[in-house]
Amino acid sequence: MEKVKEYYYINGKLKFEGEFLNGERNGKGKEYHYNGKLIFEGEYLDGERNGKGIEYYNDGKIRFKGEFLNGEKIGNELDNI
Repeated sequence: MEKVKEYYYINGKLKFEGEFLNGERNGKGKEYHYNGKLIFEGEYLDGERNGKGIEYYNDGKIRFKGEFLNGEKIGNELDNI
């Protein structure tokens, strides 16, 4: 069973929120910068970015949107626009 957990920076800002299984990020989750801005939202498997995901710049614009495999970017949907 997957459990949703939240982790925070020492400054009180949210660092990560998402699903965990066996102590690892598994399922959907979101990562945040120290300043509180969203930097990634997508899918995880065994603690790594795996599946569909979106990375953001600090200004909120999309940096990368596509597929990840074992934490590596493998296909950018933005290249097809």
